[in-house]
Amino acid sequence: MAIADPQTHAGTTRLAAYGAQPRYASAAFSELVAWVHEVAELTTPDRIHWVDGSAEENRALLDDMIDQGTLIALNDEWRPNSYLARSDASDVARLEARTFIASEREADAGPTNNWVAPDEMRQTLMPLFAGSMRGRTMFVVPFSMGKIGGPLSQIGVQITDSPYAVASIEIMTRVGEDVTRLIAEGTSWVRTVHSVGAPLAPGQADSAWPSNPEKYIAHFPETLEVWSFGSGYGGNAILAKKCYALRIASVLGRDQGWLAEHMLLIRIVSPEGRAFHVAAAFPSACGKTNLAMLRPTLPGWRVETLGDDITWIRPGSDGRLYAINPEAGFFGVAPGTGESTNITAVETLHANVIFTNVALRPDGDVWWEGLTDEAPESLIDWQGRDWTPDSGRPAAHPNSRFTVAASQAPSIAVDWDEAVPLDAILFGGRRATNVPLVVESFDWTHGAFMGATISSERTAAAEGTVGELRRDPFAMMPFCGYNMADYFAHWVGMGERAEALPRIFQVNWFRKGEDGRFLWPGFGENARVIEWIVRRLEGAAEADATPIGHVPASGSLNLDGVEVSSADLDELFRIDPESWLVEADLTEDFFRSFGDRMPAALTDQLAALRARLQATKD
Repeated sequence: MAIADPQTHAGTTRLAAYGAQPRYASAAFSELVAWVHEVAELTTPDRIHWVDGSAEENRALLDDMIDQGTLIALNDEWRPNSYLARSDASDVARLEARTFIASEREADAGPTNNWVAPDEMRQTLMPLFAGSMRGRTMFVVPFSMGKIGGPLSQIGVQITDSPYAVASIEIMTRVGEDVTRLIAEGTSWVRTVHSVGAPLAPGQADSAWPSNPEKYIAHFPETLEVWSFGSGYGGNAILAKKCYALRIASVLGRDQGWLAEHMLLIRIVSPEGRAFHVAAAFPSACGKTNLAMLRPTLPGWRVETLGDDITWIRPGSDGRLYAINPEAGFFGVAPGTGESTNITAVETLHANVIFTNVALRPDGDVWWEGLTDEAPESLIDWQGRDWTPDSGRPAAHPNSRFTVAASQAPSIAVDWDEAVPLDAILFGGRRATNVPLVVESFDWTHGAFMGATISSERTAAAEGTVGELRRDPFAMMPFCGYNMADYFAHWVGMGERAEALPRIFQVNWFRKGEDGRFLWPGFGENARVIEWIVRRLEGAAEADATPIGHVPASGSLNLDGVEVSSADLDELFRIDPESWLVEADLTEDFFRSFGDRMPAALTDQLAALRARLQATKD
């Protein structure tokens, strides 16, 4: 197959001046080149472009997408160097039903993953990828998760025919020839391939958002590969994110003795100037981003952002667990992010942002539900249609997004890309009943049991019904790349890999009273819970033992300046043995779904919980 040499390509795009293949004389680099050409032989692009990560190349990439109609340049006065993309209406979210783990054995994927045998998956994918990049440029994007060359970092290469994906990867990871050099020097790397699946015939006009109705996101854990076809959206196209940083990285962590987690990472600084590092796993819509960018209401307390979504945790030589945020950017949900809920996130978005599927204001800026209390009188909605507050539909898609560099956050720590020693881990879900505002685990294994039993009420209508829970253990249900029972066992085993383990807590900002009110004010007031956690780490806060863990002793939670009635406070920490015994039955059903691979350490924890509850009841 003849592919135009990027050094002599006579195309009309601005990118034609860039994209030459780097030159390294090593067997490792030759292996990379051979793989690139193998994929090119399959997908038949018109051109291969090696991304160098330079500002000039990025500028040309963005300008080409503006010309193509993929991006709309926003008002440079209000939102400098920022853009709006509108996806196809059928390509707006992660595709869990089309996401597969192609492990050699079905049992290694487990009951929470979609499994297809590797040979069968390749037989399905290869005909789809054959010729899929015809008429397009194939981009080769070397990227690093974590700072380039960092001790906890990992690297990979994404091949893609989507310039939107390239621009997003350049925000979310570290991209460039320094990564290629590491590959040439022999550093191991993960292979990822992505195509929107929309080849172009000669002279055929392209669409602003090419995609394909048929979609697959396939992970091959034994060969450390990801192949994604048909979608140009988010985690389906930015393969460094959920696909690599969680599904593949969780497999690497299992094999190498570390953890890849769906967790935020923050530094908490007390009024005395002491710093504590906390990771937290919350399912969607449970306050994760707000905690990552928390502005405490308590005087003297400060929270610095290290990461908002993914954390990698490794044992250090000093016996502690160390954590990094492997990403370089935030890929956040826009709706609900507003001046009254997360002003830090809003301030982060002042410039250099790629927005996707939000609404466009008449003045060339953007808007989404929750950004301000009042909606503008008129907008262009996420599908390009006129919109007013009377339109009866959202102006922005509920899963509309922003992609922005983490370094822009006002709350970002100066050393945010360094490894930090981990002092505490939080788990949380959206629970209207049962789960207290905060509870500390008895020990590491009990904390792993807490993580394994994270759940949220399925719908608003079902809140308060213990029998209708959406399980999301460790907030990793869609993201664990292998059998989740083995993942539970790996968590338990991590307790033996470190001498000074982080303390584990469970939090619940969403408990409600019988009248349906939230009992806790949340947002910045969550700092009061964080304060109690820090004081527990210091040995300065009292706690009472309960059947489910340690809760704040009377008077140990700082409520100065906040209105929470004594009745509401009692309800926030009320533990009803009958309801918890019902929940224990549901947990047993959930654990049973993993069969004999379920670790005995956690079934023993369930039995011990039942015994404590029964003793309290009696």
